[in-house]
Amino acid sequence: MKESIIEVEDVSMLFNLSSEKIDNFKEYFVKLLKRQLFYNEFIALKDVSFKVEKGDILGLVGLNGAGKSTLLKIIAGVLKPTTGNVSVKGSMAPLIELGAGFNLDLSAEENIYLNGAVLGYSRDFMKQKYNEIVDFSELHEFMNVPIKNFSSGMIARLAFSIATIIEPDILIVDEVLAVGDYKFQEKCKIKINSLLSKGTTVLFVSHSSAQVKEICNKAIWIEKGKIIMAGTADEVVDQYSMV
Repeated sequence: MKESIIEVEDVSMLFNLSSEKIDNFKEYFVKLLKRQLFYNEFIALKDVSFKVEKGDILGLVGLNGAGKSTLLKIIAGVLKPTTGNVSVKGSMAPLIELGAGFNLDLSAEENIYLNGAVLGYSRDFMKQKYNEIVDFSELHEFMNVPIKNFSSGMIARLAFSIATIIEPDILIVDEVLAVGDYKFQEKCKIKINSLLSKGTTVLFVSHSSAQVKEICNKAIWIEKGKIIMAGTADEVVDQYSMV
């Protein structure tokens, strides 16, 4: 029996959405004292439980707003669930909000070192890997350009190149392969397959059913924050595609 590398137990996530606009802290405080604050509660996830085995590549499918990205952020530690627990074993490279660790006013070169520090890598380590990162991203002539002048595709290239510079135990990918040109998407797939061959576990969100079938061995279908079905990628995608 394979070892579980990720365990999600009874995870629920509740967001409070304010039903009115409050312009400043004083107004917020007055309304709070008068009990005039009103919120709409939005349940993003409801009692979600599953395990991911070492070496699996798990695809998450579902409509926009189903809870897929929220689930990935909870597993990555970006969000804390309202209830439930998540257990993760090993190192993790989350490609969730590409460029979230970047400073838009700094150059691409400066952001390589900054993002490396955010991910816990030393400056010396990033210096050793610098040329490898630039070569993979194919952004050689743009390394002195501030990130704010980059397209979303260029930011995706740089973020992916940094996040995959090591061989993480777990790679979390949220629609990253949908960004950039076809050639770079193919390059990302080859890189992910290389990590997979070395035993990296991958969690993958995509709106492309064909992509999930091609890349994943298992899949989970999420609808309105609940798991509708879990199984092989072929089984789940076929059922999801029928809806």
